[in-house]
Amino acid sequence: MRTMGLFHVGCRVLNPANSKSVVVRRLMVDTGAESTWISAAVLESIGIERRKKDLQFQLANGQIVTRSVGYAVLKVDKAETVDEVVFAESGDLQLLGARALEGLNVAVDARRKRLIAAGPIISAAAVPPRFGRLVQVASAKPGGKGGTKRLKRAQPAVKGPR
Repeated sequence: MRTMGLFHVGCRVLNPANSKSVVVRRLMVDTGAESTWISAAVLESIGIERRKKDLQFQLANGQIVTRSVGYAVLKVDKAETVDEVVFAESGDLQLLGARALEGLNVAVDARRKRLIAAGPIISAAAVPPRFGRLVQVASAKPGGKGGTKRLKRAQPAVKGPR
């Protein structure tokens, strides 16, 4: 019986400090895990340093473990991101976690067991509505003198005590 949604991807792991890299052929895609876990031996082979030590992680079975974390560039197909990676020890799964998936701007197609482009990255509006109305900048009149009009300061959209 095959597990619905369970699949693996290949990933190139690059040390941002020295550009050494290695290919990890099988990382389990795990949207339930925040962090990416890669074998400590693999990370050490390309010189990734343990930057944060003795962090506690809770595994899916409820067990609390202590691991170190370093920084790596992760490349999956044409997408790449910089992320914290956990130094996985013997017996730990190697995982591509939710934070890396977000950074790679990919989504999980569980039915086809693959990663797909997530589309445009959502961003904040240029001017939040609570800061007032948008102000248009007046342009020079065609054929006229090249000056611009002076604009009044935008009034708050909501009046009341501050």
